[in-house]
Amino acid sequence: MSGMERFIVSARKYRPDSFESLIGQGNIATTLKNSILRKQLAHAYLFCGPRGVGKTSTARIFAKTINCLNPGPGMELCNSCESCVSFTEGRSYSIHELDAASNNSVEDIRQLNELVRIPPQIGKYSVYIIDEVHMLSSSAFNAFLKTLEEPPAHAIFILATTEKHKILPTILSRCQTYDFNRISVEDIVKNLTDISKKEGVSIDLEALHIIAQKADGAMRDALTIFDQAVAFCGSQITYENVISTLNVLDYDYYIRLTEHFLAGNHKEALLIFDEILSKGFNALHFIGGLSSHFRDLLICKDNSTMPLLDLAPSIIRKYKEQSEHCSLHFLYDALNLTSSCESGYKSSGHPRLHIEIALLRLCKINSPAWVGEELKTTEKVVINSSTIKGSSPASVNNKPVSDTSKKSEEELKETKEEIVETVAEEADLQINGQVSEEINKREKVEDEAKVEAKEEKPEKQADVKPTKTNGNGGFNSISIKDLLNSAGKNSGKTGPGSENRIGTDKIDPDKLNEVWAKMAQSESSMPRLSTTISQTAPVLSGESQILFKVKNDLQKNWIAQHCKARLVEFLRVNLNNKDISLEIEVTPDEEVEEKLYMPQQKADFLKSNNPEVKNIVDDLNLELK
Repeated sequence: MSGMERFIVSARKYRPDSFESLIGQGNIATTLKNSILRKQLAHAYLFCGPRGVGKTSTARIFAKTINCLNPGPGMELCNSCESCVSFTEGRSYSIHELDAASNNSVEDIRQLNELVRIPPQIGKYSVYIIDEVHMLSSSAFNAFLKTLEEPPAHAIFILATTEKHKILPTILSRCQTYDFNRISVEDIVKNLTDISKKEGVSIDLEALHIIAQKADGAMRDALTIFDQAVAFCGSQITYENVISTLNVLDYDYYIRLTEHFLAGNHKEALLIFDEILSKGFNALHFIGGLSSHFRDLLICKDNSTMPLLDLAPSIIRKYKEQSEHCSLHFLYDALNLTSSCESGYKSSGHPRLHIEIALLRLCKINSPAWVGEELKTTEKVVINSSTIKGSSPASVNNKPVSDTSKKSEEELKETKEEIVETVAEEADLQINGQVSEEINKREKVEDEAKVEAKEEKPEKQADVKPTKTNGNGGFNSISIKDLLNSAGKNSGKTGPGSENRIGTDKIDPDKLNEVWAKMAQSESSMPRLSTTISQTAPVLSGESQILFKVKNDLQKNWIAQHCKARLVEFLRVNLNNKDISLEIEVTPDEEVEEKLYMPQQKADFLKSNNPEVKNIVDDLNLELK
């Protein structure tokens, strides 16, 4: 390659060669320097941490420093003695590097054990740096144990690994362990800025932040990406060129999308997502980046959390400005939606549609078009044009739906409470949406009521409420409660206001047993409950309290939680006593009749209850089975 200068990648060219040049590992550098100054060197060290954070570089600096013949007052390397020069030129016989990934057999470790016995030619120590030590086989680890525990006085081992959990505990207990941290974005940006100046490269601060974030805490990865950007852009590196080279989504996409989410503009949101996919970006990476964007907006809401942002100052200003337009409610809901979308992406049969639905839901959070929509839908559950002949879909209880937005807060609250109450009653009556059937029942009940009213006293006619009809024979106004009352009358079950029709008859024990059996039959859809009721006799306590005795606390809690209200209502209606209460009790163990299962139990029972049998058995020396 004459005439062409050999290119050295930045990761090698700017590799740290002293403790002072280590990036982001100041505490480890200080500890190792102090151990050298105080002459408290261990015989084995374990350096562990993520890739590209300086483990092997630190091991080399440490090995070079302890063998330096003329160190400075702060253990600075002289870089001029024979030991330093030989190591720099790669010909040192005192510092050995072994790659455990390709030398992981027992035979390789045996050769290392033989080599350890040879004293160093230059310097005080023979240092053995074993990289990727977790790749050693189990038998190789065992062969290495004794040497690692009691090496010669001149031997020092430095083990480096990215997977500490794969190291045997017997190895860990013999080493001083140093955990290397990921390098912060700030430190990477600072180091890249210095390197770009040395290389004569002009690079945007935003581009440096993108490179640092893409490196994910690894300085070696950051330098590799930097070389890639220089190869693409030359000496002028811009933010746009970097995101194009690294295939990174621009912040602007997320900022624009969030504006459309806040405005409820789902059309533009879907078009932007289509544009992102057309440029070849991964959909899963997109939704992950959207989650990070909402996280950063949430952090911008409070000045105390602003240091958590690893972004360029100009980008932080944009985030801060947009966060002022986002409510906490919006950000919480948005994060919940994006995280759920991300977790369910891989299991989705249609990934693109899966994300598009999440985008539509994000547009729904703050969209004015959706305000009050669920309330309106609930109010229309009974009254709609397709179910009730000739009825007006815009009226509920003779009140236009459009008036909902004009209600005061108090009226709106009352309306919501009424809806919740009626929906619960509807579920209890098991109407299940069969509105047309219930209207027919209402008409039938009202016709019967009119016939009965002619024969009864005038004051009873007040119970029958006439229903207004329009010219087409349909209902102009049917309230939810009136409809449920009618369903209750026709089905024999109680509806709202039914307690006014229940009397206070005295409870007859025979009548109670009869109703109790009837109640067991009515619960035939739940066999265990029906069996429990039929096998348990009710006990009348006082005038209106009924005791229901069960076998254990599990039965008691389940019946009290799921069935008690229904059973009480059944008893009140069929016994015509609105004051009835049901008390569920667990039968004590002594009250439970012991059942005889084994032959010996039955024999003992016969002898204890029949003295004649016992005497015959004893006199004749019989064995009763």
